[in-house]
Amino acid sequence: MKSSIIEKLQNIKEANLYRRLRTQEYVCPTQAVINGQKVTLFSGNDYLGLSTHPKVKEAAARASEKYGTSATASRLISGNHELYKRLEKRLAGFKNKEAALIYPSGYMANLGVLGTITGLNDIIYMDRLNHASLYDGCRLSGATLRRYPHADIEKLENMLKNDAVRPVSRETGQGKRFIITDGVFSMDGDLAPLLRLKELARQYDCLLMVDDAHGTGVLGENGRGACAFLDTEPDIEIGTLSKAIGSLGGFVAASQEIVDYLINKSRPFIFTTGLPPATLAAAICALEIIQEDSSRQERLLALAKKARSILQNAGFNITDGMTPIIPILVGSEEWALTLADLCFQKGIFIPAVRAPAVPENQARLRMTVSAIHTDEELDKALEVLISCNR
Repeated sequence: MKSSIIEKLQNIKEANLYRRLRTQEYVCPTQAVINGQKVTLFSGNDYLGLSTHPKVKEAAARASEKYGTSATASRLISGNHELYKRLEKRLAGFKNKEAALIYPSGYMANLGVLGTITGLNDIIYMDRLNHASLYDGCRLSGATLRRYPHADIEKLENMLKNDAVRPVSRETGQGKRFIITDGVFSMDGDLAPLLRLKELARQYDCLLMVDDAHGTGVLGENGRGACAFLDTEPDIEIGTLSKAIGSLGGFVAASQEIVDYLINKSRPFIFTTGLPPATLAAAICALEIIQEDSSRQERLLALAKKARSILQNAGFNITDGMTPIIPILVGSEEWALTLADLCFQKGIFIPAVRAPAVPENQARLRMTVSAIHTDEELDKALEVLISCNR
């Protein structure tokens, strides 16, 4: 067993795919000391900088003082304290749904939803670039998986036409079809063609499920997300509290019937201790800020637009988009690692992303900006990237 693991690790290293944990010491919201090197971070998902907002931190501290540091039990036992009710009600309204249900993480939400509402006789149509958690949830469900090329509406429609519609079983409710997509794709930063996907779902009697982890808080009026921005109402929407909302946890927003069914049947929900009260209080406060003040959202999108424009003009291969996820495509895993290391040595941390997070030979530096990056920090990062790429 040990020799087999050693051999597999060596293969990973030879393919330039080896990963190691970095020791990080906090300096300020946008800076850290990593392995002894002080760097400005262009790598996180705290898009609005709310994880260090004074009001959010104060809300978390008050909750810890009042409730302690743990929920102490699963929600169906005795871990369902009042903060859950407040947050789920706010999330449902935020996403224009009847109800919402919180999971320990966005990953767990996708496993919990797909592993519960889909089954052996169902068909799931997935964009090839969907997040890994959606694929893992599909595998857990046992449903038939159909993958369509990224954002290829024509190919998806051909699949829908050619697949025989299976009669829905009265006993299990299975035999349905689902179209599932990211709202904002986590490694490319582009948006799914949600309006067309909704039209196809309606035309071919499918349920549309959107994972909007990277759009929530970032896009749309009052940060309602990619679905609101593109005027699309999916049947089920997944979100996360750990990115623009600056806390921890995932959630599903859907009809009351779907949420009630998940409460009764979703194993990742039923058999997991509830989230710490501080994380829920922080999320409630952060959502209030997002809905009441759009200035951070506006600054975030302005910084992203500036970064994309400068990098494209400098000759970098940047995918089109408007989100704070800016993939700098380089192709070679080796060059991605080298470029990331050169930037690191000059005080800028932009991680290299390689397979399996992206397809082989499509390695990239995944740059993300935050509303709390200063203009000087962004200008330096762009200058370093351009100089290191020469």
